[in-house]
Amino acid sequence: MSDKRIVIGSDHAGLVLKRTFTDALEAKGWEVTDVGPQEAASVDYPDFAAKVCRTVLDEHILGVLICGTGIGMSMTANRFKGIRAATCANEFQAAMSRAHNNANVLCVGERVTGAGAALGILDAFLETDFEGGRHERRVDKIDTAC
Repeated sequence: MSDKRIVIGSDHAGLVLKRTFTDALEAKGWEVTDVGPQEAASVDYPDFAAKVCRTVLDEHILGVLICGTGIGMSMTANRFKGIRAATCANEFQAAMSRAHNNANVLCVGERVTGAGAALGILDAFLETDFEGGRHERRVDKIDTAC
């Protein structure tokens, strides 16, 4: 991926992993926009999912969302037309979400995924490009079929 800008957000249950991801991304030369939160106080995950999704759509960059399981963030993110959010629990899912589904938002659960595995998932997501071809027609149907 040539554009090394990414937007990241979490809720209180994903704050520690968000910081781990941000540090790892910046160490690899990524420009990270962190939409919050910055503190561990309880917050509502849809607020941060919306911030990430709007940035992904406006700036045409990838996004990352982290909550306890990744599921709430994914459910919220996928309500935005043009967002293809994938909750991934392993590197294969992350790679396939990009290669076959052209996912533009990665969702991960801090409470269900260890930091080491999560970093591998993040790397697989960022290092995999969309294959296009036969997958393009299917991805196009996501926004037109619903």
